[in-house]
Amino acid sequence: MNSKQFQFANDIPWEDAGNGIQRQVFGYDDKVMLVKAKFEKGGIGLLHQHPHSQVTDVDSGVFEATIGDTKKIIKKGDGYYVPPNILHGCVCIEEGMLIDAFSPLREDFLK
Repeated sequence: MNSKQFQFANDIPWEDAGNGIQRQVFGYDDKVMLVKAKFEKGGIGLLHQHPHSQVTDVDSGVFEATIGDTKKIIKKGDGYYVPPNILHGCVCIEEGMLIDAFSPLREDFLK
C-alpha cells in the first residue's frame, strides 16, 4: 500500500475531519504517512490516542496542544512528538495548519 511518488496539493481533495478541521493525506507507505490538517479558529482536535508514533510541525497559526497531562501553547515553527497510545489533542487559537507524520501509516485515513 503506497501513495504516488509525487503529491500535488491542488490534486488532493481536502477531507472534512469534523470540528473545524480539514485534512489532506500526502505520501505514505506501510511505515510512514504525511498529513496536512487545516484548522479554523476554534477548531478542536478532540483528545484521542492511537498506536502510531506522531511528529507534528506547526506550519501556521497558534494552538493549545495537550499531550498526556501537559498543555502548551505552540505556534509556527514549533512542533511536538506523541508516543504511541498517549492521549493527545489540540484547540486552534488562531487559524492555522499542522503537518503530521505518522508511523506506521494511519490506515483509517485512507478511503
